[in-house]
Formats: sequence, C-alpha cells, structure tokens
Amino acid sequence: MDRSPRPALPEPTTAGSAAATQVSRRRFRTLNLALFLPLLATVGALLVARQAQSWGQAAVLGLGIVAALVAFERWTAGDVARVAVPCLAVAAGTWPFGLLVVDSRNQGAFYAIAVVGSLVVSQLPRHRGPAASGLVVYVAAVGLIGLLTQSPADADGVIEYVILPTGFTAIVTGLMFPNKRFYDVVADLEEARERDAELAVMRERMRFAGDLHDIQGHTLHVVKLKIALARKLIHSDPERAEQELGEMYALVGDTIAQTRELAYGQRRLNLAAELENAKNLLEAAGAQVRVDSEGDAGAPADDLLAQVLRETTTNILRHSRATLVHIAICEHSISVVNDGAIDDVLPELRGLATLGHRVSDEGGELTVQLEGGRFRTAATFPAPTSAAQPATAGEARR
Repeated sequence: MDRSPRPALPEPTTAGSAAATQVSRRRFRTLNLALFLPLLATVGALLVARQAQSWGQAAVLGLGIVAALVAFERWTAGDVARVAVPCLAVAAGTWPFGLLVVDSRNQGAFYAIAVVGSLVVSQLPRHRGPAASGLVVYVAAVGLIGLLTQSPADADGVIEYVILPTGFTAIVTGLMFPNKRFYDVVADLEEARERDAELAVMRERMRFAGDLHDIQGHTLHVVKLKIALARKLIHSDPERAEQELGEMYALVGDTIAQTRELAYGQRRLNLAAELENAKNLLEAAGAQVRVDSEGDAGAPADDLLAQVLRETTTNILRHSRATLVHIAICEHSISVVNDGAIDDVLPELRGLATLGHRVSDEGGELTVQLEGGRFRTAATFPAPTSAAQPATAGEARR
C-alpha cells in the first residue's frame, strides 16, 4: 500500500477575488452617482439661486456646491481623503460668506459644509466622534455670529441662522455613520463570499491532486520495488530481470497515458458522482443549487457530460458570483445556468473550448451563452436512431 505523502497544493490565486471586489465597488459607485449626484447638484443650484443677489455672490456660493459635488464623487470612489482639505476649506468659507456678506434670510450657505463635512468625517480612520462634534460646533458658531450681526435678533433668526444649519449638519453627519457601516458590512460579506469561492476551488484542486497521486504514487512505488528486484537479478537471472524491466516500461507508459487523460480532462468520469461533487462545491461557495434529472446518459455521453459539468463548475467558481445555479440533465443533454456573471462580455474559456471539439467529434453540440447576467452552458448529443441497430446487427452477421 502506498503511504507516500499527498502532494502539496498551490496557494489559491487572488486575481478572481480582486476582480470581484473591484466590480462590486464599481457597481456601488455607479449607483450612488446615478441616484444622488443629480439630486445634490439640483438642491445646491436652487439654494444658490435663492440666496445670491448678484452674479459675483452666485459664483462664490457656487464654489461651495462644486466642492460638495467633488467630495461626493471622490467619496463614491473611496478616495475622499485626497480632496478633503481643499473641499473643506472652500465649503467652510462659503458658509460665513453667505451669512455675513450676502446677508439674506432663508439662505442655505451651510449646505456645502454640511455635505462635505459629513462625507469627510465619516471616512476618518479614527476620532470620528470629536471631528463630527467640531463640525457641528463650527456651523453653530458661525450661525450665532451671523445672528448677532443682525438687528434685531428674533426667534425666527435663531431658527434660520443657528438651529436649522446646525440641525441639518448634525442629521446628515449622523446618517453617514450607519451608511459607512452598511458599506463595510457589504464589503465584509463580499470578502467572505470570495474566500468561500477560493476554498471551493482549493477543494477541486485537492481532488485533482488526489487523482494525480492515485495514478502516479502507486506506479512510482511499484517501479521502485521492481528496480530493486531487477538489480538483484541482473547477474543471477538476466531473463527475469529483463522481464521486470519490460513490465516497468509498460507500467510507466500506462501511467503517462493516464496522467495525460487526467490533465486534459479525458479521463472517464461518472456523471452521478460529478453531479454530487459539483453540488457540494457550489453550495460551499454560497450558491443555491437546483438539480433536475430526467434520465441517465450512456457512454460516451455520460463521460463527456460529466466533463462539461466539471469544467462549468470551475468556471462558475472563477468567473462569477453566482447565488443560484440550475443543473438540468436529460438522457442525452445537460444544461447549467447560473446568475452573477461578473462581466458583460463572455470570458475566454479554454477548457470548454477544448471540450467543445470533443463533443463535436462525438456528434454533439456544446453552446455557451451570456445574457442578462446569466451564464448558460449546454451540451447535447443526438439520440440514437432505431434504424442504426438492425444495420449494426447485419454488419455483425457479415
């Protein structure tokens, strides 16, 4: 019995994980920009138009709106720290300008500092609480100075200059903290999913390594014993030694053929066993698997359909973030449909391309489609005709 250690496995690649993470961030950014950037720009433009009394004042107040939009755009890209200082400086300056220079009630010059400040403070690595308090205090202090410069200072002035700006800033800043936590949770879930997918791929590699070990490990052990025997017999029994060498030669040749079959997916597989393995791998990666089986395929269809299922399972784990996989098996066909395609362009799938030629050689057809975020792989073999059986019998009689 061969007790040599199993081969060590290579470390899982992180290229697929990094690609999936980048795709998720890009989708979140696109969603935020499409939903909120027009809203922020529209509200800012209306506030400037309502408050400014000249084109010069509109230009200065507009700088604050531009700073808010730039900060938001960088925030969606996770890079708000790069523009934090200039945007905060501009936004912080437009608030007292609108209050002390423009000198009009029902104004919204605090809008820029509230937006920029909330975006920057929520992304600070530490001391977010004190920073948020400082932002609110600044807005309140400027509002109080503006109120004291007005004559007379009444209750409406307190609301418009102090309570409204301070409350708005505090609410927006407070809402950004659970918002950031939400994105952190989504990122953690995405990373966990990617780790599960990598573990599933490692399980597949382990199975491949086990098959390779089963093929070569036993052969190498037997060859070692036969070499030792041939060395002892080479002088005392040359014919027996030559026989042992011939057996070693045949054994090594058979092992090379089996290794080639394993490497190129030409080894005979069992469809039922492959289906169970695919189901376990996909469920381990977090996907829900539904299997519809209406019959058993016959050789060579069973072997080729099993190879298509194995290769498709590997592609799902590497090229998608599938949450639902539907496997349908009929007597002469298999269809695998999964959601969560990472890209809108069909990736290069060399394994399936190679299998496609083998399926075609057996009279079948392999199709691969990507549409609406769903990836579909299907292999179909023609059903044997009843007329073929008598012909075969006739040929056997001849």
